[in-house]
Amino acid sequence: MSCLKLRLAPIAIVGLGALATPAIAQQVPPPLSVKQLKPDVYWTQGGAGSNTGILIGKTGVIVIDAGTSADSAKERLAEIAKLTPKPITHVILTHSDGDHVNGVAGFPASVTIIAHEGNKKEQEAALAAGGRGAPPADRLPSQVVTKNKDTVTIDGMKLELLHWSPAHTSGDLVVYLPDQKIVFAGDITTGAAYIVQTNRPNPLIHAAKAGSSEGWIATVRGMLALNVDQFVPGHGDLQTKADIQAALKSTEEKRAKIVSMVKEGRSLDEIRAATGESPRPAAGGRGPAFASFTDVVYAELTKKPIGRG
Repeated sequence: MSCLKLRLAPIAIVGLGALATPAIAQQVPPPLSVKQLKPDVYWTQGGAGSNTGILIGKTGVIVIDAGTSADSAKERLAEIAKLTPKPITHVILTHSDGDHVNGVAGFPASVTIIAHEGNKKEQEAALAAGGRGAPPADRLPSQVVTKNKDTVTIDGMKLELLHWSPAHTSGDLVVYLPDQKIVFAGDITTGAAYIVQTNRPNPLIHAAKAGSSEGWIATVRGMLALNVDQFVPGHGDLQTKADIQAALKSTEEKRAKIVSMVKEGRSLDEIRAATGESPRPAAGGRGPAFASFTDVVYAELTKKPIGRG
């Protein structure tokens, strides 16, 4: 599999721990619910933190994304125990944001934690920076993915661990179940209800973690080329291929518009006015603060710091 190589300007890591954790929610999250996708494949929605995948193997359980804290992880563990008495053996992390990672503190110490190499580096940087939201120092990934495609079979469950390019972060990992035609996409995508709730219609790009709008497009094109019926996003409701295609089309059109205006020499303020995006869109009281998609693309194209025209 080819990898899109992007040259990104160095980005300061100061405060990365805070960027990796959700802001204090003004709304109480909905109760955690568990939903079946296929035999032995489930996902959780609601509760504190991200959506979580649950794969029940021959003798153990594989979890995809760990939630935001030890307490939220224990809530997930209690639900898993209702499905099966089998122990949890592996946790796969789709990226390094705290609402997906920090819950590893509540999992058994014996689990194998799998992540992309960029994810591990980002967690290490967050630990070095310190501050609220830093990941558990003793629970960094123990198995690192360095390839663009790593096909593995864990406890009888066939998985493809895919990384096309930096997208949401530098260390995104898409988990594909080819036999079940399911993708766990992490925060590459978000469900429609979550988009409305958080007022974030455009892709979330972590510029401080070397995320990339161009890489996001390459990643979504790669996901759409897979034989998939169901996409589990990092937050929000289940998505279809048509949902992902619509998000890609909208994003490609918006990015092309920004590219054209930059070539015309338009200022950042003029481009913001044309796209209708403020520098940091209101988050509806949930999630970390992200620079707007417009600001991210403008910075990529002009090599200027985020938010400076």
